[in-house]
Amino acid sequence: MTTESDRPIRTERRGAAMWLWLNRPHALNSLTLPMVRGLHHGLDLAADPDVRVVVIAGRGRAFCAGADLTQLPGRVNGDAEDDFLQQVGAAFDRLESFAKPVIAAVHGLAVAGGLELVLCCDLVVASKSASFGDLHANYGLLPAGGGSIRLPRRVGPARAKHLMFTGATLPAEDLAGTDLITTLVPNGQLTSEVDNLVAAIAGKSPIGIAAMKALVDDGLQLTREAGLRMERQRAAAHTRTHDFGEGLSAFTERRTPKFTGQ
Repeated sequence: MTTESDRPIRTERRGAAMWLWLNRPHALNSLTLPMVRGLHHGLDLAADPDVRVVVIAGRGRAFCAGADLTQLPGRVNGDAEDDFLQQVGAAFDRLESFAKPVIAAVHGLAVAGGLELVLCCDLVVASKSASFGDLHANYGLLPAGGGSIRLPRRVGPARAKHLMFTGATLPAEDLAGTDLITTLVPNGQLTSEVDNLVAAIAGKSPIGIAAMKALVDDGLQLTREAGLRMERQRAAAHTRTHDFGEGLSAFTERRTPKFTGQ
């Protein structure tokens, strides 16, 4: 019988956050199909209205060392590889578009598919022990979890190409000035910093936060003019929500608002 501690993804409810722990520490949390299915299960649980934030973290010495290449048969044009890539891509896309904020809590290695997983998260809190790299070129592989699309948008095209072409791994401090890392913290303070960030988000209107996330993500795909039109339209629609009225009432009455997500 499989226990929670044996599952490739462990779920932990911590206050308003659903933590999804990558749980293959003996293999540096390298990705397998059961882990991908576990991510979907974790996001299903995170749909609970009382969950305001999702946190992705890794057990053991690393965040995630990418796909577990030992689980692939290595056939050129093999159906198994294609199925694996399709399922990983679908899980990563779902994570990126999830309506609630997703935080990556990174320590140790976050490379190849592990880096691609980080890139699907809205905010990245990294300890000084963390290091990041693409690594696909080292093994004659191509990124297939969105790295070639998402990485340039976070660190710029030139730095992304450098990471991809060289297969280098860089310490978190070297990337702290880019949009890859939101907050860099001393070793040993990762969990407490994430808890503080969750608390800062959890008290806000969930429907408002979801709308803000969609505005930013959708706006990146639009022209400036189209993005501004979209913002005005969605802001106007938001005025019809309960949380909008609650926020104004709380401001007038000098009290803390009680948002319901409606």
